[in-house]
Amino acid sequence: MLQNRVQTDVCVVGAGHAGCEAALACARLGLDTVIFTVSVDSIALMPCNPNVGGTSKGHLVREIDALGGEMGKNIDKTFIQSKMLNRSKGPAVHSLRAQADKAEYSRQMRKVLEQQEHLTIKQAEVCELLTQPYEKSSESDDCIAAKRVVGVKTYTGAVYECKAVVLCTGTYLKARCLCGEAITYTGPNGLQAANHLSDSLKSLGVELRRFKTGTPARMDGRTIDYSKMEEQFGDERVIPFSFSTDPEDVQIDQVSCWLTYTNEKTHEIIRANLDRSPIYAGIIEGTGPRYCPSIEDKVVKFADKDRHQVFIEPEGLHTNEMYVGGMSSSLPEDVQVAMYRTVPGLENCKIVRNAYAIEYDCIDPRQLYPSLEFKEIRGLFSGGQFNGSSGYEEAAAQGLIAGVNAAMMILGKEAVILDRSQAYIGVLIDDLVTKENLEPYRMMTSRAEYRLLLRQDNADLRLREIGYKVGLVSQEAYEATLHKRELIRREIERLKHTVIGAAKENQSFLASHGSAELKTGTSLAELMCRPELSYEILGEIDEGRIPLPADVIEQVEIEIKYEGYIARQLRQVEQFKKMERKSIPADLDYNDVSSLRLEARQKLIAYHPVSVGQASRISGVSPADISVLLVYLEHYKK
Repeated sequence: MLQNRVQTDVCVVGAGHAGCEAALACARLGLDTVIFTVSVDSIALMPCNPNVGGTSKGHLVREIDALGGEMGKNIDKTFIQSKMLNRSKGPAVHSLRAQADKAEYSRQMRKVLEQQEHLTIKQAEVCELLTQPYEKSSESDDCIAAKRVVGVKTYTGAVYECKAVVLCTGTYLKARCLCGEAITYTGPNGLQAANHLSDSLKSLGVELRRFKTGTPARMDGRTIDYSKMEEQFGDERVIPFSFSTDPEDVQIDQVSCWLTYTNEKTHEIIRANLDRSPIYAGIIEGTGPRYCPSIEDKVVKFADKDRHQVFIEPEGLHTNEMYVGGMSSSLPEDVQVAMYRTVPGLENCKIVRNAYAIEYDCIDPRQLYPSLEFKEIRGLFSGGQFNGSSGYEEAAAQGLIAGVNAAMMILGKEAVILDRSQAYIGVLIDDLVTKENLEPYRMMTSRAEYRLLLRQDNADLRLREIGYKVGLVSQEAYEATLHKRELIRREIERLKHTVIGAAKENQSFLASHGSAELKTGTSLAELMCRPELSYEILGEIDEGRIPLPADVIEQVEIEIKYEGYIARQLRQVEQFKKMERKSIPADLDYNDVSSLRLEARQKLIAYHPVSVGQASRISGVSPADISVLLVYLEHYKK
């Protein structure tokens, strides 16, 4: 009897945003990789909002790009509108956001995967993980896993033997979509759900839970009256996501988005039909995202608000479909039609695709190491919404790290773990694997303690070297970053040592810009710290200036204007690093640490933190417990 068995290095399950980054990372590092999807037509699908980036999410995309990922490059090729958000605020919260042509985004990413050496795309449903008992390779191997993954089995019976598996199943595991009383057992956009892998995971001891998310209706754009809405334009000068994209290549004619609002009539219809909502009728089992609520949740939880924003966004250049941002719902179709038609501009709208909620199986990510490898199953990695997060960008970031670390394990190299002081990706993963998340996790700038250092504009300066050492960033790109850093350093030094005096022409210049006169000689760097002055303005009196790229000038200005704040945050990071550097042996028996409180002992046993820093962020572990642990570790001998 013939057997369908294939040998490869890595199997990636799922071809959404996480799966694409994971598979590309492994293949680009020279490993034979197979990426599985229930439909090849759904590669890099955008089943919800038609955009990439946004507040804090733009930081993630920039970091993915700096590390050698693909998302930034792909959105630069397929966006139809781009805008830098929060320009009126400080640089720490500036975030790039681009509207995507959904179909083109998916097409272009599929093209990249198809052309990638060492990568095979396979349309098949993975239904089973194959494992063997794990045997330690050496005395220094402190892995606590009892099993190791050796392959996957598809629903048609094919077996793929491999050294590592990366699970990026998104919202497909035992998925079901709900629209009022109607329930369809499918994945997003009516695609086939993955109904078999969950049972295999449970049999291996993986803890699963149910989460839910939702999406709004798509409208026929020809039935919308845009004259009743506020037009939203993109930036005049577009800034690309990818550091390798030529800025001149993204200066395109952009499409408009539109802003309108719900009203009391909308809210009345929703309140009158809450009993028909699966959320409030108790039909939905999964927990939904707090920071991306349905319109039903908004009306109930923010009863004092007489209106909510509604963004009308095009789904692409070659379709009439318009996305109704801000009004996701699981109400029945007749209620959806009635409520949408109360919104100014949507009075005669026709729905192309109904809004719906989707619930699915995912994991408690505390079962993972910061490398995104399962603690109990060697060689099994996980990324994306399957880890209990939300959003394309969060998914892609995790997929990249999971893929890189699957490759590092196979190649016998040290795992890549970004900490909270290095990247938003570090904050994202640390929050997932360390903290109790009872709802889909969403990245926000407020979650990053060191956000002044982790700006979207300096992601290349922070992370390019790591991407280069891993092998995902080219020598040319890395050297370009080193050159940029040197230009920034030289220009800052020049400005600090260029002093101007209280000459009449200088005083006149300052007065013309509403700035106080000089009483003594002052450096250009000191003048730049004045809020009314900038690098560009000071060019009028800066005779020694030479032409510099815009991104260099941006860094120079930020570094000078925020020098004091940056220095203070760097001191805070050094204190943080001391705790992160104190590693905890994986096989440490916390029952031997007699002075630990019972709750702390239970939490530490459950989490297996890799460092004292991570242990300190576990809920239920107090500063006193950390002090006890530090004393114990001083005398600990394996």
